[in-house]
Amino acid sequence: MLPAALTERAAQVLRHAEDRRERIATAESCTGGLVAAALTAIAGSSSVMDRGFVTYSNEAKTEMLGVPPQLIASCGAVSREVALAMAEGALAHSRADAAVAVTGIAGPGGGSADKPVGLVHFALARRGEATRHAEHRFEGDRDGIRLQAALTALGLFLPPQPT
Repeated sequence: MLPAALTERAAQVLRHAEDRRERIATAESCTGGLVAAALTAIAGSSSVMDRGFVTYSNEAKTEMLGVPPQLIASCGAVSREVALAMAEGALAHSRADAAVAVTGIAGPGGGSADKPVGLVHFALARRGEATRHAEHRFEGDRDGIRLQAALTALGLFLPPQPT
């Protein structure tokens, strides 16, 4: 059972994509398919959801999304550059109009001074538009970080909310 907040956000994304007549894709690393799971848990999502890529390993990012191995080697898998390449790769390897990418460190291990646990990079690619990037540092345990990352990734599909 997915948390209600995640299901509600996914339903908003599906309605928004349907209104725009958009098909969407996901490219996920640290969330391990949680974003795609939230979207596909909703009946009728097949009218909007094209596909989800779970690219947990560096090899998967390269093989499935076309992320250059040199980019991963030079910037690290958890980086702005790799998030952008993942989102753009998801578009290139799908029939989607928009794709979101997530790469980060959910913990409890794997962090460093430069890239601490909770650091997550996101990207949203839309056909005909510049790819957008966002970086967040989340607090909490592994499940909490993954949930916050999934909510944030879904939110990128939506128009910015007035502050």
